[in-house]
Formats: sequence, structure tokens, C-alpha cells
Amino acid sequence: MSSTRRHFLAGASAIAGAATWGHSGALFAQSAAASEAKAPPLPAPGTMLHLPEVSLLDGTVFRPAQAEGQVLVVYWWASTCPFCALQSPEMQKLWQSQRSRGLQMLTLSVDRKREDASAYLQKKGYTFPAAFVTPEVQRVLPKPRGLPITLVRGRDGRLLQAEKGQLFPEDVEQLAQWL
Repeated sequence: MSSTRRHFLAGASAIAGAATWGHSGALFAQSAAASEAKAPPLPAPGTMLHLPEVSLLDGTVFRPAQAEGQVLVVYWWASTCPFCALQSPEMQKLWQSQRSRGLQMLTLSVDRKREDASAYLQKKGYTFPAAFVTPEVQRVLPKPRGLPITLVRGRDGRLLQAEKGQLFPEDVEQLAQWL
């Protein structure tokens, strides 16, 4: 998919999200918009992607050492993001089909509350490793501007691919090429 199409979808997602917040969500929308405005752009392929130690929503811990020498997909999402809702089932399929080949995955929820992310994962039956973005995670691995965001980190720790906006099924399947 072209980057122009992804950028259009990312912009449409922001507009759709803003339209659904209404008056009661205005303060949150301003806070989220201010935070998003400060977010860095997508990192360039070839840059080192440093990883934090992260407590996962299932009670386990993601440790950076487990991704050493492995391909890692990092995916930022939210339970309220309509484009994430379309991409997340494909990420689950990727996780199920490729983890036996050594794929590592770290998904990061940017929901307002940890409980929202946990409930969403449970409702959808997603089993991919998922964490809630905390200030500590954000310091080591800042979320780039946009949503969803998908990064692929190579075996050497360098970024192989960075995508902003919804990936379609064939795009997610193509992530396995890096294994």
C-alpha cells in the first residue's frame, strides 16, 4: 500500500476519533492532541530501536533480551481506534502463524486506562504480547505520530520497516518476510 493511502487513513482516523468524543471528551481530546503534536515522526529504517522492560497486561514481563537476535514487531494501538480494530485481527494471525519461526511481538496500548486495553484484548481473544504505554515506556520507546503504528526491528536491533496508519491483511502478511 502506498504511503499516501496510509497517511490519508491516519488523518481520517484522527478526524473520526475527534468527531466521536463530543463535548464530554473535549478536555481529553485537547490533551491527546497536544501529546500527539509533540510525538516524534516515524524513525528511519536503519536506526537502532531501543527497547524497555515492560510489564505486559497478562502479568508477564517483556525483557529486551528476549528480542536479541530475533525479528520484533512493535505495534501501537488503541481499543477506540477504528483502523486498529481492522488491523489487530491481522496482527493476531501474524503472531499465531509466525511465533514458532521466532517472531517476537510487543504491542503497546495507548488507551486512557489500562483496564480498557485489558478488557478489549479479552473480549477479542487476542493473545499477542500487549502492554500499556506508561511514561517509563514512552521515555525509552516513544510512540511516533499517528495510529496505528507498526515497526519491524531486525535481528541486529536496527529498524527494518516503519509504517503509520492501517496495514491491510496483505501488508501484515508481508511483515513475515523479515524472518
